[in-house]
Amino acid sequence: MKFSLWLPANLPWRDLHAAALHAASTAAGPGWRGLWLEDHFMDNAPEPNDGARGEALTQLTAIAATVPDLRIGSLVLGNTYRHPAVVAKQAAALSDISDGRFVLGLGAGWQENEHRAFGIEFGDVPSRIRWFREALEVITRLRDDEFSDFSGERYRLERASLNPRPHPTLPILIGGKGEKVMPKLVARYADEWNMWATPDLFTAKNRIFTAALEDAGRDPASLWRTTQALVFFDDAERAAEIRAKGRPAIGGSAQQLVDTMAAYAEAGVDEFILPLTSVRDVAGLADRGDRFLAEVAAHVG
Repeated sequence: MKFSLWLPANLPWRDLHAAALHAASTAAGPGWRGLWLEDHFMDNAPEPNDGARGEALTQLTAIAATVPDLRIGSLVLGNTYRHPAVVAKQAAALSDISDGRFVLGLGAGWQENEHRAFGIEFGDVPSRIRWFREALEVITRLRDDEFSDFSGERYRLERASLNPRPHPTLPILIGGKGEKVMPKLVARYADEWNMWATPDLFTAKNRIFTAALEDAGRDPASLWRTTQALVFFDDAERAAEIRAKGRPAIGGSAQQLVDTMAAYAEAGVDEFILPLTSVRDVAGLADRGDRFLAEVAAHVG
């Protein structure tokens, strides 16, 4: 199993860059495979909501140009925020700048307060899923075809082309856990799939997504599966409290976390992403991140 880092988007560039460079310095051995950034314009919190929040594609571009070796990706871009053809163009540039290390992570969009604050149409859940399906078709056509035409409910293309092309290909990750439509979208469009999960939850969801791949005539091994949960070193009780509130969380001693990683691998996870969700976490990267590598990742087969 591989391991990656999820860095918070509210860091000043100087601190985000330093954290990314530190992660890249550990790439050899049981180091980080990649870095991920979320895509939000504001916190999902009561007003006043004026906390710092970077723009994901801008930050990822800067990391692509200045941080070597690691894969980088969006976890995940909200489809409603940008036209998918523009996203495809941005992603192709990022793929080129990073020499093929960029993963385009996409989701349907869910955070209502930022849609309202920034004047972006939110729609209802069925609408956002329909828009997302169209967006995936637009992006994959642009990625795979020299010229593309498309006419849908929300998006249109007329002999559109990505030039320069992505280098060499552009992996698409879909973030989602719904059990009706999302498995079909993943089976048709995704190279990678992500959701927040404990091992038990991932086991159950993975069966559904694997069945969708098989129904589509696709080799289940062709999908790279990733997950994340909040991690609490030496504090299994706190992790249990968070889980009781519905948020995936794991915790305990280093050996307990090694055992949990083994359970993730048994559930079908290919890559565990360690979320550093606050400025305080990143300030302690040499403690939390390096400790995770040394005491957990290094002992996972």
